[in-house]
Amino acid sequence: MSTGKSRLNVKIGQTTSRDEQQAVREFFSQVCREEMDVVIFFCSSMYDLARLGTELKRKFPCPLIGCTTSGEISPKGYQQGGIVGAGLASSELKIHTRLISPLDQFNSSRVGEIADEICKGLSFSPRFDRNMMFGFLMIDGLSMFEELVISLLYNRLEGVPIIGGSAGDDLKFAQTMIYWDGQFIPDAAVFSLFETTLPFYVFNTQHFTPSGEKLVITEADPSRRIVTEINAEPAAQEFARILGIPVSGLNPTVFSKHPLMLKIGDGWYVRSIQRVNEDASLSLFSAIDAGLVLSVGQGENLVANLENTLHRIYQEVPNPGLILGCDCILRKLEIVEKGLAAEVDNLFRGTNFVGFSTYGEQYDCVHVNQTLTGVAIGE
Repeated sequence: MSTGKSRLNVKIGQTTSRDEQQAVREFFSQVCREEMDVVIFFCSSMYDLARLGTELKRKFPCPLIGCTTSGEISPKGYQQGGIVGAGLASSELKIHTRLISPLDQFNSSRVGEIADEICKGLSFSPRFDRNMMFGFLMIDGLSMFEELVISLLYNRLEGVPIIGGSAGDDLKFAQTMIYWDGQFIPDAAVFSLFETTLPFYVFNTQHFTPSGEKLVITEADPSRRIVTEINAEPAAQEFARILGIPVSGLNPTVFSKHPLMLKIGDGWYVRSIQRVNEDASLSLFSAIDAGLVLSVGQGENLVANLENTLHRIYQEVPNPGLILGCDCILRKLEIVEKGLAAEVDNLFRGTNFVGFSTYGEQYDCVHVNQTLTGVAIGE
């Protein structure tokens, strides 16, 4: 599928072939018919990733970045067990890509080195400029280093907007992988700074609003993403009391319908609960510090929220050649549970949307859950 013939050339491709060689051949034929500045792809973890990496390296002559998923999204909607992606080419687009690995050694010194290297190679501006640049991060979704990496990057890049997604592994929660130079590797991230004179619009959306139920985190271990106490009571016990249900009633469905919400600046961000632990603590998908005051979220219409978001995107960028999106797997699970897949797929259809189902999302300086983050790039 080809879009755009003027300032930006975008080729979007997808395949559900289970054979690695055939899948790469089909994907390549759709996205790389001519030299591209970059190809971005998202692939199922169910492939033989060693073989897939070898085939990708052998076939693609252009820069290639990607990660594993818990499902992929194309202009046809959600798919499972394949590859989706897009190739981009424009004289008004420069991409500066860096590997970050291992993640536990990423610190202020290393982010400074990366920023200095990128700054020296800028083409359209002598310094970081949020009006001409945006960042895109793909990171190991089981690393628990997302908060550290995104905050360091955002603070060092002088306010350049960043969106990103945590790699998935088709809900196995065993190992999530980042592609780099022919190999899929864990404990890693790929950060790309997109420098462009093309119109673009960075966005995020979630369909939850804070309720009147407030709670205070009185004991937590942010490094392990565990909340031990809420309102000075065992976390699971107090959360169940707030919801008016027994502790035994706490389950993934309840957590998905009632996430925690944290206010940062003027915005509310979702912090999703993963599970109840044996000691009545709660494990989360994002880090929470002791002393924070949060609200219990209440859901609104997800389909209407997505429709409004796409409408806003088209108002900001009337002719997007590509909408790159990172969509939480919890959103997809809710869509499936409520039987909304056909409606959502219909909204994606024809939008030049390419993305994946994540284990978490990044937006500017924060790591969030149950959110769709992305960027639209105009033709």
